[in-house]
Amino acid sequence: MLLAMRDDEELGRITLAQVAKKAGVSISTVSKVLNGRQDVAPPTRIKVERLLETHAYRRTARSSREAPLIEIVFHELDSMWALELIRGVENVAKANQASVVLTESGTRHSPSPDWIEGVLQRRPIGVVLVFSALPQSVKQQLRARSIPFVIIDPAGDPEPDVPSVGSANWTGGLAATRHLIELGHRRIGIITGPEDMLCSLARLDGYRSAMNMAGLETGPELVRFGDFHVEGGFDRATEMLALPRSQRPTAIFAGSDLQALGVLEAARVSGLRVPHDLSVVGYDDVQVARWSSPALTTVHQPLRQMAEEAAQMLLRLRTEEPSATRLELATSLVVRNSTAPPPREAGAEAAPEAAPQTVPAARTER
Repeated sequence: MLLAMRDDEELGRITLAQVAKKAGVSISTVSKVLNGRQDVAPPTRIKVERLLETHAYRRTARSSREAPLIEIVFHELDSMWALELIRGVENVAKANQASVVLTESGTRHSPSPDWIEGVLQRRPIGVVLVFSALPQSVKQQLRARSIPFVIIDPAGDPEPDVPSVGSANWTGGLAATRHLIELGHRRIGIITGPEDMLCSLARLDGYRSAMNMAGLETGPELVRFGDFHVEGGFDRATEMLALPRSQRPTAIFAGSDLQALGVLEAARVSGLRVPHDLSVVGYDDVQVARWSSPALTTVHQPLRQMAEEAAQMLLRLRTEEPSATRLELATSLVVRNSTAPPPREAGAEAAPEAAPQTVPAARTER
C-alpha cells in the first residue's frame, strides 16, 4: 500500500486522505477547503491548497452540486463593449443548456480577493474573466476544484499558463493611423487608453509605427492617455484642440469608441466640424458608433466573437486536459463619415479662425 501511494505521488495523483494526513487535518477539513467553506482557519486553508497544487490534485468526478452556469466576471459593467461580451457568452451558454451569471469585481487587472469565495460556493461549470491576469492563488483554487477558466484579454499579453482570447491591437492601431495618413493628414493625434494597460500601449505602438513609416513626427503634444470613457476622450481632445493652430491635429485616433464620442463633443464645443475641420477614428465598433453624428469610422474589434470563442474554449476544457492556449482574432477598419481629407492649407494662415457653429452633438452617455 505504501508503494502504491508513492507511485500515485510520483504521477502527481493524491487522495484527499493523503492530503489530510500531510496537512495534519481531518478529511472533512480538506473537503471544506475544496468546497469553499469559510469555517477553516486561513493558515490551514493555505496549507491544504498548497498541497493540492503541489500534487496537481483534480476532482475525478464532477459533483452533482455543479450548477449549469457560466460565470463572466468584469471589473466594471457600465461600458457598451461589456454588453457585446455578455451576448457572446450567452450565445454559447444557450446552445449548451446553461445560464449566464454576471459578476462585477476588482480592478481592470484582476478580480478582488473575496470573489473566489463566492465562485467556489456557486460551483459554475466554468468562468470567463475579462482581466489581464489572475493571482496565482486564484488559479490554484479554481484548478483544484476543477472549475475551468478562460481570460478574455484585451491587453494581448496573457500569462503563459492561462487559456485566453484576445485581438490584434497593434494591427488595429496601425490600420486606423494609415487610413488617416492616406487621406492626407500629417498632424495626427492619439488618445489611447490607460498607460498601465498593454492594449493601450499596443494601439499606441501601431500608431507610432504607421507615423514612422510615413516619416511623420509624433511629438508629445499629439499623444494622450485616456480612460476608455467619454469623459476621458472629451478632456484629452479639449487639450489637443486648444493648441496653437500650427500644432493642432487635423485628425485624432481615439483608443475606444466611447473616447471618440468625447472627441466629437470636444470638436463641437471648439467650433470645429467633423470631418471638415477634424477627422476622428474610434476603436471597438460598438453599436453606437454607427449612430453617432457623424457615423464613426472605427476599428472593428470582434468582441462578441471573442466572447463566443472564450466560452467554447471553456467548455472544451471541461473534457480535455488544460493547456496554455492563446487565440488572437483579427481586427479590421470600418470607414464611415467621421474621416475625410484635411482642410486645405492654402491661404489658411491669412484666413480668420472659423466661427463657432452649431452641429448635432454625438449621442453620448454621461
